[in-house]
Amino acid sequence: MDGFEASAVTHLLVVADAERARDWYVDVLDASVYGEYGGTSVVLELLGSWLLLVTGAGPTPDKPTVEFAPPRDPDLVSSELIFRVDDCWASYELLHARGARFLTEPVDRGGEIRAFFRDPDGHLLEISELT
Repeated sequence: MDGFEASAVTHLLVVADAERARDWYVDVLDASVYGEYGGTSVVLELLGSWLLLVTGAGPTPDKPTVEFAPPRDPDLVSSELIFRVDDCWASYELLHARGARFLTEPVDRGGEIRAFFRDPDGHLLEISELT
């Protein structure tokens, strides 16, 4: 192997309730359920990418100092999912009608119109339209 090779990237989000999170991503963002495991994890296909939703858990032998936990403070962000859209206002209206909780209406930042929203656990998501 001359370089790093991989076949896919999966983004993992830690959630409080896997079923509730699954339903939200399916109902609001049109994700498809690929698999569910033991009530503690759900694999979703979302816009050609993999999204793994897992409930919190303590350290394991292969990660002895790591604890998985949903966001404790949704205003302290270290990761975000960004969705490039053709029409930010239309996407905002659709997702808002489906139950997405937006921080504000879309804002035109000159070159981009964007709006931020949260999933049920407080993870930050964004829709963004290049103008």
